[in-house]
Amino acid sequence: MRAPLALHLHHASLAEYESAPWGDVPGVAGFHGSGASKSPAAGRAGIPIARVKTPVLPDAGELYQVWRCGEPAASGEHERLRFRRSGEMLFDCVANAETRASPDGNGCSSLQAATAQAYREIFAALAAESYPHLLCIWSYLPAINRDEHGGERYRQFNRARQQALRARGRAHQGTVPAASALGCSLASPLMVYFLAGRIAPTFVENPRQVSAYHYPREYGGYRPAFSRTTLLRQSTGLALFISGTASIVGHRLLHLGDAAVQTRETLANIEALLAQANRAARGARFELSALACQVYVRRPADLPLVQAELDGALSGDARVIYLQADICRQDLLVEIEAAAMHPCAA
Repeated sequence: MRAPLALHLHHASLAEYESAPWGDVPGVAGFHGSGASKSPAAGRAGIPIARVKTPVLPDAGELYQVWRCGEPAASGEHERLRFRRSGEMLFDCVANAETRASPDGNGCSSLQAATAQAYREIFAALAAESYPHLLCIWSYLPAINRDEHGGERYRQFNRARQQALRARGRAHQGTVPAASALGCSLASPLMVYFLAGRIAPTFVENPRQVSAYHYPREYGGYRPAFSRTTLLRQSTGLALFISGTASIVGHRLLHLGDAAVQTRETLANIEALLAQANRAARGARFELSALACQVYVRRPADLPLVQAELDGALSGDARVIYLQADICRQDLLVEIEAAAMHPCAA
């Protein structure tokens, strides 16, 4: 298969994954259930593989998100991180186990300590390798909605993330990357993987939604530090990263308990983001039909309802995978993240 000329995303089965060429692959995320995943050959070639314990729907097999950059990629390492980079971007992943100890004397939970360590390692590697711009970052944490140590774990994660950004002198609002944060198996460590670049991207917000970093305090004292969309202008085209998007208008969740209508509202938010990105990109035509989507479904029984909505809204060319995962708000039943590439650099 001929590699595309710019960053591109493929979803591959295990057989496709093991037989593919790897020269232009900066990184891979593999999704599987709580059992042990296989160890494909790509891992032995120095390509980072984020192994995410979120079941694939409906068959609970293994599926791989393969990033290709259209140019040779090389492996490297910084301290314990072993990354993969091209001339324009760098991919890596961090898996940090949480200790069983209770929070330390500074009020830091084991999840906050694991998150802070992950971000310290990420920022140190980016500084050392001169890829200063985080483009998109994916985080998977066990029991994301559980209350423990005085607060919900997702809010603990937001606190640690924002403190890590502040400690490195990085923005915690406005110029922050696209991101997703989902639940994963209780047996999993905190898993974080990311793409970073040498070129500063454009950050795009949704006029239908309050920016996450401006949420009112009812959602926690430390707001989520992500932009709704990142738009990257590469030498050979445009890349778009849409953060995890759900049935939120303003800052309120709509359509409580109805997975089908939540999906519809989520797609309306994504269409609004695409319209904003097309304005920012001056002439690009990002469309729903060209997206590669990861759809997170809280309740597997809702999968047929969610699929029916996606099938009705997207063309047959859209690439969609479905994963079972808890979502950052307990009443959210569906979340969709997406990526798209536009071949025109104008």
